[in-house]
Amino acid sequence: MLLNPNLPFLSDSLSARHTQVNRKECGNLFYISCLELSQSYWLQGKPAQAILQINKAFMADIKTFIYPAPYMALKWFLENRREGQFIGNPVRHFQHLATRMSGPRKELRACRAWCCFFISKHVLPQEEFPEDFGQIYEELLIVPSIEEVYSQIRSLGLRNEHNYFKKSVIPFL
Repeated sequence: MLLNPNLPFLSDSLSARHTQVNRKECGNLFYISCLELSQSYWLQGKPAQAILQINKAFMADIKTFIYPAPYMALKWFLENRREGQFIGNPVRHFQHLATRMSGPRKELRACRAWCCFFISKHVLPQEEFPEDFGQIYEELLIVPSIEEVYSQIRSLGLRNEHNYFKKSVIPFL
């Protein structure tokens, strides 16, 4: 299995303990450990778990990216997924995550989830990975446009975060 060139590599045999050590700190060390675990899960053939570690990395309370924002890592995972390996439905997952966000920095984290939603939506075939139209209908949910999400991540995100997102969705933005 190929290394994701957008993530750090420490070992291909890491477990959830790798991030638990730094969970309470939820800062730079937690951010990096989530990215390392994401890479490790990918190499272990667990792409859905690798994608979930990107979610966790975005929970970290950091002031600047000590490693690039993982938008391109997500895109790479989706583009390089293997037939028969479970990835869930990232489009639906990120839609639900964005609309059910709570806790610290929830507005920024919801915006990041919408960024990941658009990356997933533009990489994956819609017929296999649809939005949750039931949620949209039942909750009268208005999905923001990619331009609105870009504008919001530009104002809420860390320095250059909007550029990491933009790079991952060109030519859609």
